Amino acid sequence: MNNAFNIVGIGEVLWDVFPDGARFGGAPANMICAINDLSGAKAKVSMVSAVGDDKLGQEAITYLAKRQINVELLEKVTYPTGTVTVMLDASNQASYHFADNCAWDNLVWSEQLAQTACSVDAVCFGSLAQRNACSRDTIQRFISSVPHEALKVFDVNLRAPFYSNEVILESLQLANVLKLNEEELPFIANLVGISGDNRDVLKQLKQLFDLTTIAFTQGAQGAVLLHLDETIEVPIVPTTVVDTVGAGDSFTAALTLGLLQNKPLSEIADFASLVSSYVCSQRGATPSLTHL
Repeated sequence: MNNAFNIVGIGEVLWDVFPDGARFGGAPANMICAINDLSGAKAKVSMVSAVGDDKLGQEAITYLAKRQINVELLEKVTYPTGTVTVMLDASNQASYHFADNCAWDNLVWSEQLAQTACSVDAVCFGSLAQRNACSRDTIQRFISSVPHEALKVFDVNLRAPFYSNEVILESLQLANVLKLNEEELPFIANLVGISGDNRDVLKQLKQLFDLTTIAFTQGAQGAVLLHLDETIEVPIVPTTVVDTVGAGDSFTAALTLGLLQNKPLSEIADFASLVSSYVCSQRGATPSLTHL
């Protein structure tokens, strides 16, 4: 592991409220917890977000610090720390209800963020945290400020009604790595006016937005990875599903780390599948992955 890797998640920090209690979450926060574990805590991994000056905000800071995540870029604001109610169906698939106008909606640009962006090797962002103009402007400015060769990983993460065509298109134009699922692919294909089977659409997306890598996850059907001129199918690793929260984020983490380390695509694919399968077998979005 190259100790110089500087990896950032930017976006929502929140608490997933399950029927049996609250657990730490937020897609980019889930991703950085996973990538820090998978790196052996040897990379510098930071979370850029905002939390409230409240009990949940302090608990979020404490949680990330215990996971060895850099919390110096977590802003404290007057808005409440984000929460989302998580509902599980009979097959333990999750659905979500997000609280409005939370701390992470109000992330402001700063000189500290500008200095951080200049040395980033990889940054992961999504659409949800861009639902408010304040955080959207900050996130897009941060992505635009990272080095050209850095990985700019857009995990689409559509959460109705908190996205717009404009935000999705702007994010695609900023990214060079795209992660999306089987629900998001047809939406984006329709948005940009392309058609065909899934493989054709993915290849067209890759060319249209000059992406180096696409990860297309399909739940129990596995995933497809496209990287440079290579395309491979990724089978799932069978497991007993407890809940699926954070599984896609852990897949993104393993993918990002593998790309930074220039590992063969087949090795990246196998490991990402193993990691996401393990997360599905655990409760909550951020189980420890240090043993994998």
